[in-house]
Amino acid sequence: MKYWKRYTKDEQNKRIDAALQKNVNFLTDISLGYPASKLDETVFSSDAPFLKDSPLLRSFVNNPNNIGCHTTGVSEEAFVGTQQIEREVLQVLAVDIFKCKDENFDGYVATGGTEANIQAMWVYRNLFKRKHHAKQEDIVILCSEDSHYSMPKGANLLNLDIAFVPVEFNSREIIESELEKIVATQKENGKKYFIVVSNMGTTMFGSVDDPNLYAKVLLKQKVDFKIHIDGAFGGFVYPINTEKTTVNLSNKHISSITIDAHKMLQAPYGTGIFLCKKGLIENVLTKEAQYVSGMDLTLSGSRAGASAIAVWMILFSYGAYGWFEKISILLMRTQWLCDQLDGLNIKYYRHPRMNIVTIHAEFIPNELALKYDLVPDTHSGNHKWLKIVIMDHVELDDLIAFVDELKVLKK
Repeated sequence: MKYWKRYTKDEQNKRIDAALQKNVNFLTDISLGYPASKLDETVFSSDAPFLKDSPLLRSFVNNPNNIGCHTTGVSEEAFVGTQQIEREVLQVLAVDIFKCKDENFDGYVATGGTEANIQAMWVYRNLFKRKHHAKQEDIVILCSEDSHYSMPKGANLLNLDIAFVPVEFNSREIIESELEKIVATQKENGKKYFIVVSNMGTTMFGSVDDPNLYAKVLLKQKVDFKIHIDGAFGGFVYPINTEKTTVNLSNKHISSITIDAHKMLQAPYGTGIFLCKKGLIENVLTKEAQYVSGMDLTLSGSRAGASAIAVWMILFSYGAYGWFEKISILLMRTQWLCDQLDGLNIKYYRHPRMNIVTIHAEFIPNELALKYDLVPDTHSGNHKWLKIVIMDHVELDDLIAFVDELKVLKK
């Protein structure tokens, strides 16, 4: 790992203090033009004694605005300190985790995976329009039926058509023959440009799509395409324990990735991340944002600098090896659960590199699913699957209690 280190609490404190000191200080600096300030002193005291030992809370009170994109061009000078913190986060993710070349990426800390996925679709829609003079009706979003709801949401917002590829029921793998048919049909219907969203850990199953399969079929059909990876859930799991994967930015067919820090990384909500290769994000430049230095390349605009600091602190508290150890423990717990289900002849799906176990609903009584808060594939009735996610709060004792009740029911 080139950038992903482990820092002590004292080292983190000093680094974040140095970043905040480079920002505008609304308590002491004369800054008349910004429509921003520190948090309201009536509620959020800036001299509370506990702030001394909490750099994250200090950053919330200082209220830095990381508006814009800080991997390209210029940004607001008032917040250069926390912008650098954000760049360090993106550097770890892009280079060390997703194998991008140094300085060959752009991105930002978004409000979540939904925004990051829509950002990608927005970038590619505009790219096809500007580079190829594509019409709106020439473009289609392509993804599997297991994809997150942010894909149809993005299609709605961007006024684009969307096509869903069926997956095999038990393996959750994309059915190649169906993919070929859908691409051929879309091409016959006048679609020339495909925005592909390939999953790295689907929300319900934790399944991982093969982006190279999409590329193979689309190249065969001789259509233009861009592939985005939705790693909102799996981005902090799958690449950590899968050494030879090509589902990353070293793959010539993959142009961008979504990761959520507020899922596996356990950062506060509002910490999704968008990453893309250089030369793409400029397609969503908002030239009308003239009052913003560097204008704006993001969907959300104003963004809390404290969110970037939260992600930075978690990444550098663990370092690469500490994080690998944590994920390995969760995967061992997941495997233990799968072994118990196998012993009970209960059918389920689990990707071997992921920490989600999705059980056939017929094996779990409703009262047990409610007691242990299992999540169904649909809340509208007639669900077929129930999901268990092995995260940090799911202890082995919790899983043992669940399995023991299953054993009683099986007798």
